[in-house]
Amino acid sequence: MTIFPKPILDYWHEAFAGDGSSTWAVSEKLNPKRPAMMLEGIDGRVRTVLRPELIDRVNPNAPGVTSIADIQDLLERGGVSLHDPDYLFYLPADTRVASGQSMTARQLTIEDRDAFEAFHADASEQDRDDAFVELDHWAVFGCFEGGRLVSAASAYPWESGMFADLGVLTLPDVRGRGFARAVVLTISEFSRRNGYEPQYRCQIDNLASVALAKSCGFALFGKWIVASDVLDRTAA
Repeated sequence: MTIFPKPILDYWHEAFAGDGSSTWAVSEKLNPKRPAMMLEGIDGRVRTVLRPELIDRVNPNAPGVTSIADIQDLLERGGVSLHDPDYLFYLPADTRVASGQSMTARQLTIEDRDAFEAFHADASEQDRDDAFVELDHWAVFGCFEGGRLVSAASAYPWESGMFADLGVLTLPDVRGRGFARAVVLTISEFSRRNGYEPQYRCQIDNLASVALAKSCGFALFGKWIVASDVLDRTAA
């Protein structure tokens, strides 16, 4: 059984506003930009939390609501649109991150702006949007080949938890050669050394990203789904 670090367990315990024994919770602390969210743990158990203003739209005690699909349907019928689900990965509590690799990743600075902009330009718009790797994030690390930046990972403090949310972007022509693993391991080690637990998120159909997370020692924590929009029922 995977044992996750206490800050991770404490954050999600508080996020779902309860002792973990209930499927539904209501919390004013939930980010108004994400007024509803669901978490399906690796044990298959689903928890849902709503902001108070949504509770009159959704009946948590409706009969036949037994699965994540049932809950999604209930929310959507209440006017709550949902993002596609993400996997959440964290490093287990006993994992020692070893950044020493055959590939060398180093921290990027403002002096690397030209190389970073060229790197961004070589990546597709879709890859850039999915990865969300930016030079002005809290921490940025990259791998170079022949003076060309070919892979980069960035992280920023996430929500109120002591998490460093990671993104990684690797140019298509060098994938599969260890660059992405090197930058993820290096930035994860840096994050832990600075008091943050690295958080790795990816869409559940991104098999390459899932494989990368596992190769870096991350363990699946659960499937996370958040509200993307709420229908304004006061509109004419």
